[in-house]
Amino acid sequence: MTETARIGLLGKGTVGGAFYELLRERADYVASVSGKRPEIAGVLRRSEGDFEEILAASDIVVELMGGTDPAREYVLRALGSGKHVVTANKQLLAQHGDELFEAARANGVQLRFEAAVAGVVPVIRVIQESLAATEITKVFGIVNGTTNFILTEMARTGATFEEVLQRAQELGYAEADPSDDVGGADAAAKMAILARLAFHTPVGLSDVSYEGITDIRPEDLAYAKQFGLSLKLLGVAELRDGGLSVRVFPCFLYSGHPLAPVEGPFNAVMVEAPAITEITMSGPGAGGVETATAVLGDVVSILSGEAPVHQATRRLEIVRDVASSFYLHLEVADRPGVLAAVADVLGRNDVSVRSVVQHGQGDEARLVMVMHECPESRFYAALRELEDLDFLRGTPRAIRVIEEEFV
Repeated sequence: MTETARIGLLGKGTVGGAFYELLRERADYVASVSGKRPEIAGVLRRSEGDFEEILAASDIVVELMGGTDPAREYVLRALGSGKHVVTANKQLLAQHGDELFEAARANGVQLRFEAAVAGVVPVIRVIQESLAATEITKVFGIVNGTTNFILTEMARTGATFEEVLQRAQELGYAEADPSDDVGGADAAAKMAILARLAFHTPVGLSDVSYEGITDIRPEDLAYAKQFGLSLKLLGVAELRDGGLSVRVFPCFLYSGHPLAPVEGPFNAVMVEAPAITEITMSGPGAGGVETATAVLGDVVSILSGEAPVHQATRRLEIVRDVASSFYLHLEVADRPGVLAAVADVLGRNDVSVRSVVQHGQGDEARLVMVMHECPESRFYAALRELEDLDFLRGTPRAIRVIEEEFV
C-alpha cells in the first residue's frame, strides 16, 4: 500500500494556487516514482487555515507566501519541528539564508528552493548537486523575466519604458508594483542565492550591488544596434582578485554572446569552470504553472531521498571595483573641439575608446561611444569630469558592455 506524504501549503496566490492544482493532477505519477502519494494536509492564507494545525499535520511544508514576515518565522518553526521545507521565496533566502540553512542542518531536514531562481530552469539543482565537486569561477545570466520582456519589447518597437511596462502588466509578466523587478532587487536576491551555492560562502542581499532598467531610453537601444549590441539586465557572480564580486546591472551584449538571443520573459543562466568550460541553461523564468512545476520537483526530490543541505565552507571578501567596458551617450553642443575635449578627459583617466559614432547637428548633436574594458572606478572618475564640461546639454548616460562574444 502506497504511503501518504502530507503537504502543508503556506500561501495560495498565483503560484500557490497553481501548485495546489498541479499536485492533485500529478499525485499518482509522484507516487509511482517516489513510492509516496502527496496530499494537501492544509492550506494557510488570510481567510483559511491555522499554522499550528497545519504544521502538526504535515510531513513537508511548502512556503509560497512571499515576503519575509511571517514567512521567516513559519519556515524556522517548520525546520525546527523536523519538517522538510520547500520554498520559492528568494528574498527570504537572500536575507536570512544563514539561519535557515543552519536550522535545516541542525534538525536533519531538507530545505529546497529550486523555484526561487530562474523559475523552471533547474540551475539550483545543477550547481548544488550536478556540479557539487566542480570549482566554479563564474555564474551569470538573465534571472528576471519581467525586465527581459520589457527590454526586448523596447528594442523591437521603439516604445518607452513606461509604455512597455504597462503592456507587461496587462500580460501578467509584471506585478502591479513592479519596483523589485525593474529596480533590480529581485535579480539581486537571486544572485545572492546563486553566489552562496556556487562559491560556498555567505552572501546576503547587502553584498550585491544592483541597478535596474528604469533609466533606459529607446534611443540607447536604437544606437546600440549600430554597434551590434542588445540590452539585458544581467546578474554576475564571479571570483575576482581573490574575492567575490556579485552584481546586477543593465548591459549590452555583442551578438556572439550566448545570452544575446534570449528574449521575452525567458531566463538563462551560464556557469563557467575550468573543468566544464561553460554550460548554459534557459527556459521560462516566470509564471504560476512554471514556478509551481519547480516547487513540485523539489517535493519529489524530498520524497525520493535525502540530499545535502548547503553549508558555507569559506568566507570570501566582496570585491566592489571590477573592470568593465561601457557604452557612453553624450548630448553635446555642435561646435569644433568637442570630440577632442571628450577624448582628453577619457585619456587622462586611462579610459580607451573602442568605437565612436556622431549623430545629428545643432541641438540634436550626440556622441555615442563604446569603451574598452577598464576598472569601473577609472571610468566613473572620467564621467564625473565629463559632467562638468560646458558643451554638454544633458547628463551623460553610461551602460556597461560585456565584450565576451564566445565565437
